[in-house]
Amino acid sequence: MRPGPLRSGLLPSGLLRDLALALAALAVFLAVPVVFPQPALRDFLIYFFAYGLLAMSLNLLVGLTGLVSFGHAAYFASGAYVFGLLMQSGRVSIPVATLAAVGGTAILALVIGAICVRLKEIYFSFITLAFQMFIHSIIVTWVGLTGGDQGLRGGIPRPPILGLDLNDARTLYGTCVVVFVVCIVAMRQVSQSPFGYTLRMIRDNPARANFLGVNVVLMKLGIFVFAGAMASIGGVLLALFVSGAYPEFAFWTTSGEAIFMIMLGGMKLFLGPLVGTLLLQTLNHFVTIYTEYHGLVLGSVILLIVLGLRRGLADYLYDWLQDRRARRAPSAPVPEPVVKSRPV
Repeated sequence: MRPGPLRSGLLPSGLLRDLALALAALAVFLAVPVVFPQPALRDFLIYFFAYGLLAMSLNLLVGLTGLVSFGHAAYFASGAYVFGLLMQSGRVSIPVATLAAVGGTAILALVIGAICVRLKEIYFSFITLAFQMFIHSIIVTWVGLTGGDQGLRGGIPRPPILGLDLNDARTLYGTCVVVFVVCIVAMRQVSQSPFGYTLRMIRDNPARANFLGVNVVLMKLGIFVFAGAMASIGGVLLALFVSGAYPEFAFWTTSGEAIFMIMLGGMKLFLGPLVGTLLLQTLNHFVTIYTEYHGLVLGSVILLIVLGLRRGLADYLYDWLQDRRARRAPSAPVPEPVVKSRPV
């Protein structure tokens, strides 16, 4: 395979494009508190960043590899609890606690994934759910360490990072924006790498991938660990924002919400789960304010999109735009048939 075109002899053009889009998104998110100074919007976006990383990391398994995990929230909670416990000890800084949380979660995902990725389809899905509920049970019963049902008590300290005071709401928001954008770029590069295209081949035809010499189990395990690590960063952001960690982070409903985000947004486009995250978080925010029938409204919206559009909202819009462009494109002239005259 020939390498892609290079810009300035250093970086592939696709990476430069992704970096340019990331910088543009970074600028837009950082400008939001300036244009709209309401604290509620800033808080809403931090929730969006945390759960967006959960949904995007899960889609690396569901959409990219074809592994439907029902227990992905376990790594979200692992990142939150490890980070919170280390910060409460008062012995480490925020960057060190974050690296330890991500590394510890990656090891946890490696152990669990080594068992799960050998199974197929529904068996894989349910064993991931079983491991999540096992971790949730540990969180609830180990009261002396985790606080049990009450979660981590006492708050999470926010010492300065490189002179930045994270106790300031705007500074905390800016830090979350930077971490979120960096993680999205990292997941994008993985999905567009040869590793990512190998995962697509495994998703579409695992037997053929195995025939071509691909170590299917090792590839699945690699993306399982990476997805768990990315989910843990979302847990770190949420724990830092709410100044705590709670057993609900590891409950099966959190994994269900991540599945709903992918269903609402779509798994075909890379950023589709973020569209679903925005839609679900908006519904959660406004529906709970105006009515107590949250589950009824949310279920109706999901049914409308799944049964009506038969795909995620982002996927539907993308296909609609592609069809519209195809109709507007000038059709190639059909050559007239050549008629040979018969001899008289």
